[in-house]
Amino acid sequence: MSLTALLIEDNTDIARQVCDFLEQQLFQVDYASSGKMGYSLFQQHQYDVVLLDLMLPDIDGIKLCRQIKTNYEVNTPVLMLTARDSIYDKGIGFEAGADDYLTKPFSLEEVAMRCKALYRRHNLYRSQILNIGELCIDIRQHKATRRGQTLKLSRTDFKLLLLLAKAFPQAMTRSELLSRIWGDNFPDSDVLRSHIYILRSILDKPFSYNMLKNIHGVGYKLDVPYE
Repeated sequence: MSLTALLIEDNTDIARQVCDFLEQQLFQVDYASSGKMGYSLFQQHQYDVVLLDLMLPDIDGIKLCRQIKTNYEVNTPVLMLTARDSIYDKGIGFEAGADDYLTKPFSLEEVAMRCKALYRRHNLYRSQILNIGELCIDIRQHKATRRGQTLKLSRTDFKLLLLLAKAFPQAMTRSELLSRIWGDNFPDSDVLRSHIYILRSILDKPFSYNMLKNIHGVGYKLDVPYE
């Protein structure tokens, strides 16, 4: 399996070992020693996976992960590499959008295995069309329909719907949605609630059953009835 990977890591010894091993495994690897350089490469190329160090000299890895995940049209999987191993730190990483988490020191064989697993998992979602029950989302054209009727959504509401669709059948927490859509710059604490209200009125109100569900104490999810 030949995959393209972007490694963002400021420790040159670790970076050399990871690059050398992945290239032996037939990966094509680009390397960046800073967050700024890594994000520039990410914007210029399409990668199958990003390996991201949490502690970078110029940009916080959590913030960079959010920036990468904001590009929801690509949705490149992120494997976070860090010496921080507490549940709290892992929770922050996952809330920022990380798809997997590997603590240092790690096995190079495990790095390669996790990259391949992330690629296989995300490859299932690379189709530009998502179908969930009556809902159809065209990612490339930024259009959504339900029972063939076009849903007139703003850019933000479409992004919200797409995130929930990609998480289906799982729920997404409020903090996950806030960080994935607005990063650290969301206007106020009620902004998500307002967009959920708008999305529900467009997605559900004209139809026979509700797809957008509020999971008490957790967040939101899309749901379809059993046939």
